[in-house]
Amino acid sequence: MRQGKKNFRHESLQDRASIQALLKSISQGIAKGKLTLSDEDDEMVMQPDGLLQLKVTAAQDAERHRINLRIAWQVEEERPKKSKTLRVKLK
Repeated sequence: MRQGKKNFRHESLQDRASIQALLKSISQGIAKGKLTLSDEDDEMVMQPDGLLQLKVTAAQDAERHRINLRIAWQVEEERPKKSKTLRVKLK
């Protein structure tokens, strides 16, 4: 059964060491095949598997520099296999 769309969003100011630790945890979660994202308001568990799509974008101007990382993957739904009988009629 397909589940509805779920979202998790967290935004905060962090120092470099904290960001590094978060990225390391994300990397370890991807390696293990299970990512749990949580804060005081919400929690989401994801299970990355198979081929993952990576998108990296960067921009900089005089006052602000930005890096965006996007990691995405397809989730295959487990569907019960229906046993159907093939019939061929000759005329």
